[in-house]
Amino acid sequence: MIGISKLYCGTVEPSDALRYGRDSSQLPSHLLQFSADKKPVVVWNVTRRCNLRCVHCYAHAQDQAEANELTFAQGQALIDDLAGFGVPVVLFSGGEPLVRKDLPDLAAYAVSKGMRAVISTNGTLITAKMAHTLKEIGLSYVGISIDGMEAVNDRFRAVPGAFRAALDGIRNCQTAGIKVGLRFTINRYNVQEIPSIFELIEEMDIPRVCFYHLVYAGRGSELVQEDLSAAETRRAVDLIIDHTRRLHDQGKPKEVLTVDNHADGPYLYLRMLKENPARAKEVMELLQWNEGNSSGRGIGCVSWDGAVHADQFWRHYSFGNVRQRPFSEIWMDTSNPLMAQLKEKKQHVKGRCAECRWLNVCAGNFRVRSEAVTGDIWAPDPACYLTDEEIALTHTLSGCDQPER
Repeated sequence: MIGISKLYCGTVEPSDALRYGRDSSQLPSHLLQFSADKKPVVVWNVTRRCNLRCVHCYAHAQDQAEANELTFAQGQALIDDLAGFGVPVVLFSGGEPLVRKDLPDLAAYAVSKGMRAVISTNGTLITAKMAHTLKEIGLSYVGISIDGMEAVNDRFRAVPGAFRAALDGIRNCQTAGIKVGLRFTINRYNVQEIPSIFELIEEMDIPRVCFYHLVYAGRGSELVQEDLSAAETRRAVDLIIDHTRRLHDQGKPKEVLTVDNHADGPYLYLRMLKENPARAKEVMELLQWNEGNSSGRGIGCVSWDGAVHADQFWRHYSFGNVRQRPFSEIWMDTSNPLMAQLKEKKQHVKGRCAECRWLNVCAGNFRVRSEAVTGDIWAPDPACYLTDEEIALTHTLSGCDQPER
């Protein structure tokens, strides 16, 4: 997760994170990416069921209930363990989390244990009543997925009317006083929608938007040939940066992030070196604190059936099940070879990743994407769009220190 607005527009300084000792239990949510302890944010896919059928769904969600979902009591036990382990945030996802009738109660229980509860949703089930309920329980944030404007979105979501229902969900959250933002997954079919997404957040006064790079998992793995090329990705990231800056300069700042491609960090830094070398040095410090991809360390996933994964995209590999062992025990058990490697993944990446000057900033990017394309977990991430020249530079530019290796 790369905070474009934080880094490029200077809305966050290194001192902001230092003020909290970079302790995940003390940091505000917008600074968690700069924590030193990297306590995992846990994505809990509480159900596989969904009322839509998105073509890029990593969960292969479907509109039917699974018989093996964790019960409410088992969910409470999981939350107790996560709280005791120091997990700062539980992200309730799915499927569509709001098809579970006890989702508000589970989120309320997480809040009562001192964790921040957020949900990732398609937004179509957020009625005014549901928004009020989510506000009452103390939900921190609602992320609503939209893949473009109406025609494009509804084609992706495979349900006519999904776009308008999602906008109703956004309005209901705003009326209830819940922080709400957009989630947009970029690919060749919708990259042209990026300017319209910025227009939408401006018109509706939506404070936050996350642009997700495509990860080849679930039904999204069928879109591997529809991902952007390196040149197209560079243009898309530049477009996001430019629109972020425009809104900031117009006095309409938005929190803008890119997610799931940590090459965005070095790319942004190299752009800053040309435009604002002094700020670039601060950006590099923050990127080094971010540490890049954190699958198996700073982010984890629990599936609807209790299986524990390195992240929400790595469903084909489970480290254990919370029905048999607590998440905290599974997460710290490095007798599992892959878990041990993920804790120190920079030692295991191969090819251009191993030689890259940005390894401490990117951490080798997404291993699951490498595996999907090459069959080798430790091969270079095929979605890295940095040139050989950009990753091989060894001299110091404009007095900015090189990232340590």
